[in-house]
Amino acid sequence: MYTTSIEHHTQLSDELIDTLIGLSQEVPEFDGRHRAEDYQARLGGKTFLVQLIRIEGELAGYKIGYGETNGEFYSWLGAILPEFRQLGLAKALMQDQESWAKTQGFNTLAVKTYNRFANMLQLLIQQGYKIAGLENTAANIDDNKLVLNKLLS
Repeated sequence: MYTTSIEHHTQLSDELIDTLIGLSQEVPEFDGRHRAEDYQARLGGKTFLVQLIRIEGELAGYKIGYGETNGEFYSWLGAILPEFRQLGLAKALMQDQESWAKTQGFNTLAVKTYNRFANMLQLLIQQGYKIAGLENTAANIDDNKLVLNKLLS
């Protein structure tokens, strides 16, 4: 059995952004698309949670979400590094994020995922998320985004 820990960060720092960028560069699905400005634009001035998950002290993944003005908490971005997948870490981050958002007074958690991420879609449905919409903007059906919500009651 592995020892895992989840860190919570609610203040943005250059060090945290550098950590997130470094982790993102190790995630093949993300192709290095997020820059420091992206994190600052998404999180600046908002209630947010950045979670870092570790196995035996080694960074294994992260999850980022922030509050919207409509009382919804949006789970924006998350990933588990390839060598740590299939260990239940994404589920642990998801449950931890839901718990935190609920204690902060949010009533709904929203997430978007692409059709091409079947494992993520299955996990979301298994965890009680409901499909609420489709952003059908892509030429390739795998690039369409599914919008899912979960009531935090």
